[in-house]
Amino acid sequence: MKKILLSIFAVLFLGIVLNCSAISDKNPALQRQWMFISFNGFSKDKLVAHQAEINMSGIMENGKIQGSAYMGCNRMSFTAEFKKGGKVKISKGVSTTKACQDMELETSFQKIFDTMTHYAVEGHFLTLSDESGNSMKFVAADWD
Repeated sequence: MKKILLSIFAVLFLGIVLNCSAISDKNPALQRQWMFISFNGFSKDKLVAHQAEINMSGIMENGKIQGSAYMGCNRMSFTAEFKKGGKVKISKGVSTTKACQDMELETSFQKIFDTMTHYAVEGHFLTLSDESGNSMKFVAADWD
């Protein structure tokens, strides 16, 4: 009887350990799809027409979220690390290389996206900003 109970407890303990190590971090306030509503003088209509967005609904590992961006032409990927105190570090990502008719928004976005150093989530809005006064404002895609 002792051997059976010991075996059962060993299997349960192993299951608990494996399940705990398989759980990834999740931050539902950040890990979602975000639609551009304000950026660098571009009208909201233009941002909507280009379907401008960043998508951070991917897996978070070691505090880093693998994300993607779309500005109407190429798909871009990046890694974002959100830290305490409203700090963010965005890695320079990679992009597809299609040539499109209107790439002004995409070019502007690529120039400053990885310079963003601060973030704020207020309700369904995400704001990214840098030390030079540049900012980007997004609304959660699942909110209207």
